[in-house]
Amino acid sequence: MRAPNCPLCHRRDFLRTALAGSAVLFTVPGAFAEALTATAPQTEGPFYPDRLPLDTDNDLLILNSAITPAVGEVTHLTGVVMDLKGQPVRNALVEIWSTDNNGVYLHSKASEPEKRDKNFQSYGRFLTGSKGEYYFRTIKPGKYPGRTRHIHFAISIKGKRVLTTQCYPEGEPDQKDDMVIKGIKDPKALKTVIVPFSPIEGSKTGELAARFDIVLGLTPDEGVKS
Repeated sequence: MRAPNCPLCHRRDFLRTALAGSAVLFTVPGAFAEALTATAPQTEGPFYPDRLPLDTDNDLLILNSAITPAVGEVTHLTGVVMDLKGQPVRNALVEIWSTDNNGVYLHSKASEPEKRDKNFQSYGRFLTGSKGEYYFRTIKPGKYPGRTRHIHFAISIKGKRVLTTQCYPEGEPDQKDDMVIKGIKDPKALKTVIVPFSPIEGSKTGELAARFDIVLGLTPDEGVKS
């Protein structure tokens, strides 16, 4: 029996409801005659958290049972992890990390640590379900000096990292000057890491939705499904 007005209980209820409500979005292409384009790998970068937060769930806006949320444009980040034939990959560990609204990472060597939003979790992880789906509630990341806005992703299967990449909000004018993005020479590969962060219709607080499907460079016979 849960206690009335329990912030942690309400938070868990929210995450369950949000994920259930998004289930219709978690569809995969199915068996394709031709292989899909694998999601372009990207550098991990220097700021994977060197000390993980105590809270590592998929809601990066609220730390543990705290009441005060992080500042920023709330973003519901969803997607499906699949293989080159479009088959879902279940039990894949999806990790994300990014800057807060002020452009500061959760890292001991991050610049201007005094400006970091202490209410932003900065890092989260999610184990994909039977349809390969994942879901995070986070923010549209702030700008980091020398880089365009981006969210880091890492995908692991059975404890082995199989992909490290970054997700970029579509339409950022400084993307053309970003050296990491410029490292992707294939236009088809470039499209795999840039996605719309679109306003949610009816949201009174300007929340965004982004879908970032991840295609691993593996086929079913390579044993990516578990």
